[in-house]
Amino acid sequence: MLHLPPQPERCELCLRGVAKLTRHHLIPKRLHRKKRFQKLFERDDMITRTLWVCRPCHNAIHQARSELELGLHFNTRDKLLELEELRTFVEWLKDKPDGLVPKSSR
Repeated sequence: MLHLPPQPERCELCLRGVAKLTRHHLIPKRLHRKKRFQKLFERDDMITRTLWVCRPCHNAIHQARSELELGLHFNTRDKLLELEELRTFVEWLKDKPDGLVPKSSR
């Protein structure tokens, strides 16, 4: 039986305590059926490799790179934080009040 990581009290990127966290699949679910990913990763790993993040961090992850790039190259917390734009955003956000939802830059 698969065991998904339990939801922590804080966002796993900005470390703020927020009321509602979302589960970010480090290997996007849309890619799980692709042969390339099935060769690279075990099914259980694709399903359980997740981060609990606040909505602003989740949006920033998906703005930073395509799902294919995220799944292939940025599929751990540490690898995500190698993305300068994401790291800069997380550094900026971490000192803000827990309830703050920044306005989208889109």
